[in-house]
Amino acid sequence: MRTLQIGNLMPRLPIIQGGMGVGVSLSGLAAAVANEGGIGVISATGLSLLYAKASDSFVEAGNRGLTEEIHKAREKSDGIIGVNIMVALTNFVELVKTSIAEKVDIIFCGAGLPLDLPSFLTEDCSTKLVPIVSSARAAKLICQKWITTYQYLPDAIVLEGPKAGGHLGYKESQLEDATFSLEAQLPLVIAEISAFEEMYHKNIPVIAAGGIYTGKDMYRMLELGASGIQMGTRFVATTECDAADAFKRLYVSSRQQDIKIIKSPVGMPGRAIRTPFLQRVEDGTEHPGCCPFHCIRTCDSKTSPYCIALALYHAYKGNFEKGFAFAGSNAFRVERIVTVKEMMKELIGEYQQVCELIESETSVKKI
Repeated sequence: MRTLQIGNLMPRLPIIQGGMGVGVSLSGLAAAVANEGGIGVISATGLSLLYAKASDSFVEAGNRGLTEEIHKAREKSDGIIGVNIMVALTNFVELVKTSIAEKVDIIFCGAGLPLDLPSFLTEDCSTKLVPIVSSARAAKLICQKWITTYQYLPDAIVLEGPKAGGHLGYKESQLEDATFSLEAQLPLVIAEISAFEEMYHKNIPVIAAGGIYTGKDMYRMLELGASGIQMGTRFVATTECDAADAFKRLYVSSRQQDIKIIKSPVGMPGRAIRTPFLQRVEDGTEHPGCCPFHCIRTCDSKTSPYCIALALYHAYKGNFEKGFAFAGSNAFRVERIVTVKEMMKELIGEYQQVCELIESETSVKKI
């Protein structure tokens, strides 16, 4: 299996658990994945809701929540722990600074271009910076900006394809267009990044994400040149996932026709599982009333049909009359809830079966 190296970090397996908010991937899931040799990721999105106190500001609650989750993860694991921070968050800067102060191993940034991310690095900082992109053009823009302004290049790049769950960096018309598929975009991003690697003598691994579900999927992405893979959906149906059991059972009971593209108040399309709440949104009978958090820069509370922060918080608690669950395109394939150890063992077993089959076919051809 290909070795994934991000700076001086070398996980035993080239598997990154995607950051999933609100509350879906916290210290419990991140630590469990890190203990199995992957990279566990805490989502910073929504921590202000989970850790809110009457005396706190939105920013203070988010910072305290992130600090506590990092500490909890460190207590449970000595593996590699990352934090996922959405660029679109109004407290993005504060969360980045907190992650660096807590010496988290990696910061993953998506839902926007983190053009000024290296500016927050401190002199003694060892935290790696990994932007999440949806195109070669975005990857090139970030590399050019970082090297010109900060003399710094990304420590890795995550390319997230259109089959991912949650907010998607594509127009709705592009989601089924083969031109924008992960398989089509991955070689383009690798080629773009290779030019910077050669020019500046720095290794920048490209990690494939979005719609990766089986060991066969992982094998295909690594054969296409990816240095590792990121997956989220399959990790939801684990006992260590931090969401309510009802959230996990929604994945298990979902059918392919239940997974749909929605228009998020954030201003991006998203992929989610149909719930009574989303049906009311579709019918036009759901109204936000007010915006209590102002957590997303691109969310216009005057025109939004609902508060996405509250909807995701209710889902995290298992209340689908008031919320919904984001999910990848393969969520309907989830059949049961297992431990992270079991899930990783299954994934690697699937990968090894493909390798053995390919090796067997190659041997036959030689004969």
